[in-house]
Amino acid sequence: MFIGTYEHAVDDRGRVAIPALYRVAFAAGGVVRPGPEGCVELHTEADFNRRAEELSDAVSLRTEAGRDELREFFADAYPVELDRQGRILVPQAVRTLVPLEPRVLVRGCGGHLEIWGRDRHEARQRARRETPAGSAVGAA
Repeated sequence: MFIGTYEHAVDDRGRVAIPALYRVAFAAGGVVRPGPEGCVELHTEADFNRRAEELSDAVSLRTEAGRDELREFFADAYPVELDRQGRILVPQAVRTLVPLEPRVLVRGCGGHLEIWGRDRHEARQRARRETPAGSAVGAA
């Protein structure tokens, strides 16, 4: 399980260090894809495969929306490997969809990690704090 928040730098080639605690989980590689709120998701291969199976079971291939959701999920995903310094290279295609700032937060999200631009994450947190009660996750 991935927990905690770690601040790292992104170099000019788009490489991000993975927290040392979690490097063993990505020793065989991982999968990155744009996240829905403007972050980059980093999954182990097993977690990505599990999510892909869940999504495939949940959407209908009989609808255009279902097919589009599957297309985006798979087409925007890229395999990554750790280099000798414990970094991954976030592909340019992902960085085009989710621009990364020079400073990022690598955040644990249970089964995967999220990579957030620090300023983008702080702005999102401020906006969430300013949202009226009752519109939080889980509210009906």
